[in-house]
Amino acid sequence: MTDHIKAFAGYLELERNASQNTITSYVRDVTQFSKYLMETEDLELPQAQTEHIERYMSYMAGKGKSNASMARSAASLKSYYSYLQNRGLIRRNPARNAVQVKTERKLPQILTGKEVEQFLEQPQCVDPKGYRDHAMLELLYATGIRVSELIGLNVEDVSLSGAFIRCTSRGRERIVPLYAAAVKALSDYIKDVRPQLVIHHGERALFVNMSGERMSRQGFWKLIKFYQEKAQINKDITPHTLRHSFAAHLLENGADLRSIQEMLGHADISSTQIYSHMVKQKLQDVYQKAHPRA
Repeated sequence: MTDHIKAFAGYLELERNASQNTITSYVRDVTQFSKYLMETEDLELPQAQTEHIERYMSYMAGKGKSNASMARSAASLKSYYSYLQNRGLIRRNPARNAVQVKTERKLPQILTGKEVEQFLEQPQCVDPKGYRDHAMLELLYATGIRVSELIGLNVEDVSLSGAFIRCTSRGRERIVPLYAAAVKALSDYIKDVRPQLVIHHGERALFVNMSGERMSRQGFWKLIKFYQEKAQINKDITPHTLRHSFAAHLLENGADLRSIQEMLGHADISSTQIYSHMVKQKLQDVYQKAHPRA
């Protein structure tokens, strides 16, 4: 990895507060372009011009890369060269005017209201695991928080009396309200069940595994898949499915995009607007099926 790319990675982490996945993807894309430049053009990264990037996109297409991969690579290069330009290392961003790769954005899959109810009913509150799992699923659908945020919650982040949770992600804190059933599920778990599971007195994690330690991402993934199979829902349910369903159902029932953006913790409203497309698509499907002249 060149010094420029290392510095770029540091910039993404410290100044842009980018996720580790984003940093890894951007660094990989820029590194691959660097290798291409050296092998085919005998150029260093700061020397690249718009035509070099366009030829690289053609090269990727010839290698059978998907439009999505090409678009992501173009975005990575645009960010990298914007960084160099802002540091005064190049005069212009060669990726800014490169041919844009159009991609079809696949809409995320969501559950219907009936499927959500069916899914949330699967954990049986007859033992500590059942109470814990029920509380986790109710909380996830009640708030739409990310899985990393869910397993990162501490006991003090929950206000049962106020019916909300305090969620902190990427340096930003937000308050997300809870509906009554989620408050009840959390109350039962926190007051009666969690003390049975926690081994160390100083453990702050809200949700712990059966060994008394903070629930892991992998552990929760297995939990989701177990209850999907148990519910016999013929959709590929992931931890993010409940987040998508939360947002889409709020929008369908009259919530405004700005409020949903705030609850989801999206930095940019454009990330939230995908749910508008989902609702419009659903309306079109209903219209085509139900209108007598459609």
